[in-house]
Amino acid sequence: MQITSNSGDITAQAVDALILYKIQDADLQTIADIVDKALDGAIRTVIDAGDFTGKSNETLILYTNNAISAKRVIVVGLGNAEDVSTEAIRQASATGTQKAQSLNLKTLATYPTISNTTTVQDASQSITEGTMLGLYHYHGQKTEDAPHELDELLIVSEEESTVSQGIEIGRAFAEGTILARDLINLPPNIATPAYLAQQAQEMAQSVGLKCTIFDRPQMQALKMGAILGVAQGSDAPPKFIILEHNADKHQEGNTVVLVGKGVTFDTGGYSLKSRDGMIGMKADMSGGAAVIGAMKTIAKLNLPIHVAGLIPASDNMIGSKAYRPQEVLTASNGKTIEIISTDAEGRLLLADALVYAQRFNPVAVVDIATLTGSIMVALGHAMTGVYSNSDDVVAKLNTSADATSENIWRMPMSPEYGNSLKSDTADTKNSGGRAGGAGVAAHFLSNFVDYNWAHIDMAGMLNNEGLIPYQPKHSARGYGTRLLAEFARQWGSE
Repeated sequence: MQITSNSGDITAQAVDALILYKIQDADLQTIADIVDKALDGAIRTVIDAGDFTGKSNETLILYTNNAISAKRVIVVGLGNAEDVSTEAIRQASATGTQKAQSLNLKTLATYPTISNTTTVQDASQSITEGTMLGLYHYHGQKTEDAPHELDELLIVSEEESTVSQGIEIGRAFAEGTILARDLINLPPNIATPAYLAQQAQEMAQSVGLKCTIFDRPQMQALKMGAILGVAQGSDAPPKFIILEHNADKHQEGNTVVLVGKGVTFDTGGYSLKSRDGMIGMKADMSGGAAVIGAMKTIAKLNLPIHVAGLIPASDNMIGSKAYRPQEVLTASNGKTIEIISTDAEGRLLLADALVYAQRFNPVAVVDIATLTGSIMVALGHAMTGVYSNSDDVVAKLNTSADATSENIWRMPMSPEYGNSLKSDTADTKNSGGRAGGAGVAAHFLSNFVDYNWAHIDMAGMLNNEGLIPYQPKHSARGYGTRLLAEFARQWGSE
């Protein structure tokens, strides 16, 4: 879909529909008021009758009968005035364009609605994100025709250049998220570690990132025993993917590293998951997909700092060579790990990746992973848990979460969580049982970091409730992509 800026009279846009916005507890804003007057008060008539109030994501469709150039008007509610934000606009734009798509329309026009907290550029970015993400549909391997798509959205404003800037930023965030969604939605017989590496490489070439792929021999040379231990039971070879933006700025001392778990399918290994527990495990590489998507966004935003994305990729299978409980693996920093559960494999991939991150002498490292079921017990599907050794890193993550509405909540990082990881045969166990599992996993990862770091446990984001208009139901939401890209943007703005 093409999204462009345009100046001129909103009532002169010859499109299939105009998308307007209504605040619930306020009169029509200027643009909507202009259109309403051109329609002889048709919008206010419906509002006065009580049939439309402007509550969040409520819609109203009116036909113009040639009173203006557009054939229809779609009015979308923004909620109460104090709730009007970039997120409200993001949701409203998704709602409006989805309504247009359901009517098989082709061309739309709208405008950047502003408030006390949103600028024209902010609104244009949010409209672009909401539209592109709201219209996302994964057609997969279906043989039937894909659903109807819209052709064009015009964002009309006299501040045309400012709108264009907002569109470009919004497009960068949306395209990264769409890439992550596509990778997560793929079936595991397609999205193998090799396929993930290939897609990362092709994306890197398209946007100017440096891409390095380590195969098993390079990982063996680096003594990445934790990753290789997980991978040894599979016929699909592991990959260690390294993406770099502004690789030539490596020595400037302002490197941000993003690390994403890339388990392309998780059976649980010999600590076997149940039949139902395995459904959805193609998405156990969601953290890795989020990093790949974020790196695309970062490249398109052309951030002025060096950013590295690390994705350790493997599946977790059962076979004669598969690792077993009570084996001891040695990570690349020399720490030994007693395996208690082979279903706690993601933290093993992250361990070697976090050790590798030290090579960049980073100012901040953030890892993201679908790591523990216990984080869902604590926080449900509303937000992710963040564990960190740095207040500064968490502060920037909070700012990024506010900007993207990819919500986080800081969890306690206490040494007591390490008590259950004490081993008689190794430096640490890889699992300490169910109690406090997310905190225990974070403590395990802390054995492999020596820098400012945060760990995001996004396991609760595997299940999509479909309650947010731009998050597709029964499909990957691509959580974390915009959060991580905005996080890097925060560092780049200093």
